[in-house]
Amino acid sequence: MSYGFHKHTSFEVLAAADAELGKPSTGRGKLQCNSTYYRNIGLMPARLDLAAVAPDQLRRELALSDQQQITVLAACPPCTGFSRANPDNHLRDDKRNSLVRRSAQFAVGLSVDVVVMENARELIRGNFKHHYEWFREHLEAHGYNVFGRTYMLSRFGLPQVRERAIVIAAKQHLPLHTLDSLWDGWGTADEALTVKRAFQMISPDADGFELYPDFSSDIVRRRIAAIPKDGGSWMDLLTRSDADELLTDAMKRIVAQRRFGSYPDVYGRMAWGRPAPTIKRECSHVGNGRYAHPEQDRLCSVREMAALQGFPNDFVLNGAAVANMYRHIGDAVPPLISFQLANLTHWILTEKQPRVMDVILPGTNLRQSDISKKAQRELFHD
Repeated sequence: MSYGFHKHTSFEVLAAADAELGKPSTGRGKLQCNSTYYRNIGLMPARLDLAAVAPDQLRRELALSDQQQITVLAACPPCTGFSRANPDNHLRDDKRNSLVRRSAQFAVGLSVDVVVMENARELIRGNFKHHYEWFREHLEAHGYNVFGRTYMLSRFGLPQVRERAIVIAAKQHLPLHTLDSLWDGWGTADEALTVKRAFQMISPDADGFELYPDFSSDIVRRRIAAIPKDGGSWMDLLTRSDADELLTDAMKRIVAQRRFGSYPDVYGRMAWGRPAPTIKRECSHVGNGRYAHPEQDRLCSVREMAALQGFPNDFVLNGAAVANMYRHIGDAVPPLISFQLANLTHWILTEKQPRVMDVILPGTNLRQSDISKKAQRELFHD
């Protein structure tokens, strides 16, 4: 989220905080996201657990003076506790979900003009949406208007099937514009949203292009090699004579029970002519989703995943463990989207509406020529 504001000439990132918590087994500080942040933004985030910071102590913890005016708060609590990808979320309210409420308290404590937040769609529509409702009611009680909606981010040019909640809050004396108003009447060409386009736009000098883990075993290597190119799935293995050897035990149980659900996506290949599947934090293994290259017998590389997640070519990915790089990418707010949110925020603050052509982050899959009036696109498709 910060990167989109960093790339906008009217904003300066003054402070940031991240606890750098990866898997519980790895402990604090092992995620390496703060060093990646520093390499790209030039500011080292404070390693803070924001759940343990009182709202009236945040300025001190971030080394901000009482006189420093903070205009925008970008608050992105972990989505793990909301996402439907975690089956426990139907039953248990993850303690990290309380960071949504804490974000509203931070915004009031800092007296910011605008708050932006991105999270899983379940933030607004899930079992624990009461955290978002508290967030909205607290800000409204303190003089803000709040707008929240879930979007398929491909609507705004991301070459990926990614549904996310976007929340914008602004003090009541300011207009409350949204991504809908930013893109009103405009759309993107279908070809701009494909895996093929995203990979074509990767610069030859972008780092991370050849960074990807090797397969963990020979059987995984053989399984991927047997899956048809350009969108194939492990279910295509069922008719092979060596299917019993190539299929995992879990695959065999799924077939026996005929309870496929989304499971066919694991060990699947991306398709050149379609958007990528959702790039998740677990994208560092082909067994976690449709993350195999459309043609080559390997996982999509760090840079290829980054391109699908809307990272520009000049974003520095090296410097962390390869598994952490994949997690940084999967956990991120796509910079292609956060740059649009920065332009949207600037519009709210200045009342100067940007042209849609000017909200396209350079070095990503989108070209200005991909943007057209919706009516023109509909005529073309007819």
